[in-house]
Formats: sequence, C-alpha cells, structure tokens
Amino acid sequence: MHLLPKIHWYLCSLLPLEMDREIKNVLRSGNQDEVLSEAFRLTITRKDIQTLNNLNWLNDEIINFYMNMLMERSKQKGFPTVHAFNTFFFTKLKTAGYTAVKRWTKKVDIFSVDILLVPIHLGVHWCLAVIDFRKKTITYFDSMGGSNSEACRILLYSKPSICLLKEIPQQMNGSDCGMFACKYADCISKDKPINFTQQHMPYFRKRMVWEILHRKLL
Repeated sequence: MHLLPKIHWYLCSLLPLEMDREIKNVLRSGNQDEVLSEAFRLTITRKDIQTLNNLNWLNDEIINFYMNMLMERSKQKGFPTVHAFNTFFFTKLKTAGYTAVKRWTKKVDIFSVDILLVPIHLGVHWCLAVIDFRKKTITYFDSMGGSNSEACRILLYSKPSICLLKEIPQQMNGSDCGMFACKYADCISKDKPINFTQQHMPYFRKRMVWEILHRKLL
C-alpha cells in the first residue's frame, strides 16, 4: 500500500519528452552570459540557470525571478493576493532599519495583500518568512529545522502573532535550501498543503528551469 503514493508521484513527475530535452539542452555548457529569460525587470543568464542543475545552490536571481512569477500568478482569480520582497530586502532591513527600505514598497500597499513572502539568506542558507495578514501571523520556514526569533521580531511591524513551524518538509542535503524555500512559497501562495519531500527536488529543479525559460508556472 505504501508504494502507491510513490508510484503515483513518479508518474506525475515525468516531464514530457520535448520539455525534458529543452531543459537538458539549456543545462548543457555554453556561453554563461547568454540571456535565457527576461521579465519583471530581471535578466536570467545561462550562469543563473546553471544554479538549478544537480546540487548547486540557487542564487538571488533565480529566487527573485521565481518569487515574481508567484506574484504574477496571484493576480488570477482563486489565488490569495501575494507580494514577495526580493532577496536583499531582509538583509537591508536588518542592517539599516525600516527607513532604508521604505522606498522599496513605495509603489505597493503591502497591507492590502493577503500574504507577504520574505526570502531570507543566512549566509549559506535560504529560509522563508511568511506574513499572513488574514491570520495575523508570521511563520518562519527553515528546511533545516532552525528557528529565527530575531527575524520574526524584525518583521513585527504589524504586531501579528508568531508561529514557528517545525513539522515541515526538511532537506536531507546541504544544497537544496533555496529549492525548499521556493516550494514552501509556491504552496503557501496557493493555500495548498506543503506535502513534498527531499526526493521531489530533482524534479522541481528541472521544472523550475522550464518555468523560468517560459515565464510560466506549471
């Protein structure tokens, strides 16, 4: 009986042959500065895409591009409204205070959305903070099981209650933290359960290559 969910996942995770070929072609060596995708005033080069290959660490460009696609999807009917800060926001907020990032939200009323996504880079580890204005909570997602009360305190400008999650999927290597942060954000921005595991990451990496190339979430 336990094999059925695994078989179902395997069948669902098989990419169409044409899509798989396109992904493999992009991940082959080539001009590292070649621009492969542009949107949201961001540019993704082959060098950036390579961070999705095998066990490489995701860089800021990939995570920021993906977060923008989540925001774009949230404009569709049936999805909670989402705003995602870029990966440099939290570090700037932490080191220089609110006045240093005030202009970053000049064109958006962050209090009008349902969910705020805040990618957090801890030197060599990616995490995610989520402010849910509907529930008035800050939830901290760490794929290595850590907690970060300081990050929550820094983000407490709207005085929500704090919820530090422990029972979430955990990474089993030292490379997939960025992928976990992105997939946490994907599930949360759809109001869906977080039910993936480490074994799904190779598939999610390949899928994200296609999504970024086509500027479209599957």
